[in-house]
Amino acid sequence: MQTHRLNPLEIVNASWRNRGLLAALIKRDIAGRYRGSALGLIWTFLNPCILLIVYAFVFGTIFKSQWSAATGTKADFALILFAGLIVFNIFAELMTRSPHLVVGNPNYVKKVIFPIELLPGMALGTALFHAGGSFLIWLVGYGILCGLPSATILLAPVVLLPLLFFCLGLSWFLAALGVYLRDIGQLMSLVVTVSMFLSSIFYPVSALPEQYRPWVMLSPITVAVEQFREVVFFGALPDWRYFFAQLVLGSLVLVTGFAWFQKTRKGFADVI
Repeated sequence: MQTHRLNPLEIVNASWRNRGLLAALIKRDIAGRYRGSALGLIWTFLNPCILLIVYAFVFGTIFKSQWSAATGTKADFALILFAGLIVFNIFAELMTRSPHLVVGNPNYVKKVIFPIELLPGMALGTALFHAGGSFLIWLVGYGILCGLPSATILLAPVVLLPLLFFCLGLSWFLAALGVYLRDIGQLMSLVVTVSMFLSSIFYPVSALPEQYRPWVMLSPITVAVEQFREVVFFGALPDWRYFFAQLVLGSLVLVTGFAWFQKTRKGFADVI
């Protein structure tokens, strides 16, 4: 009988041991997303490019929105908003896909030797690929409108690390739960929509009443969005207190989600 290790180190070991397979799965997943499309991978860059232009026009020209008194140009609001959406979309893509990762790949589940624990990693890799495409468009827009970014932009991958841990752990949990509770997919679509408005995507945390700010900053999404904006747009260093607190939380969710997946995977084949 095959045993599945619950040791947290197995997360690293499994990823490294199957790194070639994981890369192939990500590549296949991305290619499958655009299969049959005339423009193919060009959509990865075209979609965010169009969105950035729309945000700049709607918020900068029509609504004449300002993020704060310090960011008063028409394009600033669009760039700040778009930076937040890049981060949020990583979370949104994983949460909406995760409940269907296992049930949508029954052939992988029935192959005893296939490491199905890689499926959430595949989804994360695809989400990061799309985020990378959006970020390239953001960089071009920032360069045209604002000039060269600050050196703090190099910290962008670092400040996203707690959120990536958090999302991957949740992905393992939801992928397993989705096998036994099919309604979880519908629920997560609602959760993602609610999270978009409760996180600081369309407004700064400073715009909230003071009594609500500590509660909002408990969210890994909000912290990641705020920290990402600080390093890529405002040229400021991240708040390391929030970073390390969220890193601990993200690590706990990562380990717990992986353990849940490994513990429940024995019944996947029977249910599917």
